Amino acid sequence: MLEFKDKCVIGIDLAASSKNPTGWALLRGKELETTLIHTDSEILESIVKNQPILVAIDAPLRLPKKGNFFRDADREMIRKGYKVFSPNLPSMQKLTLRAIKLNRLIGEKKYKIIEVHPTSTRKALEMPLKDWKAIQEILKTLGLKGELETRALTSHEIDAATAALTAVLHLKQQTERLGDHEEGYIIVPNKRNWRELV
Repeated sequence: MLEFKDKCVIGIDLAASSKNPTGWALLRGKELETTLIHTDSEILESIVKNQPILVAIDAPLRLPKKGNFFRDADREMIRKGYKVFSPNLPSMQKLTLRAIKLNRLIGEKKYKIIEVHPTSTRKALEMPLKDWKAIQEILKTLGLKGELETRALTSHEIDAATAALTAVLHLKQQTERLGDHEEGYIIVPNKRNWRELV
């Protein structure tokens, strides 16, 4: 399994509202820690406390240019067969605005952030997309340790763990960057079977 000793990455499956649970995952070496958190301040505190080398967020970090429905990143994702939604969809706007605010706050603290899409990560790595039990078993097969060995993770935690995995692959230069500087990039792993990561 790809790993960075003594350093960590954080994956976040952001909820549109702090009333709903946000999935949070910290990956340090092979140790995976996951939980559910709610507020922006909890998210920021967890980042400052753990000092990750990269934060991967499952949410749009930029809006499309005025007059556009999709960003270049969204169009590229769709062309490559990944199903993403426009940040301009009414159901996505609240999430996007929260993510933009968090992106600014995290950036002010000098941490690096990437936008990821866990379902697309799993598709790129030929994993099941929404079979949470099977995905958790794959994470264990990849050598990850921690609570995933003792309890069933929630879908939000598994998405956050997938985001963290994407961050590790990005640091290993095993991802592609779709989009542009103005509207932002989405990071997706290079296509291959997840078994090749072991």
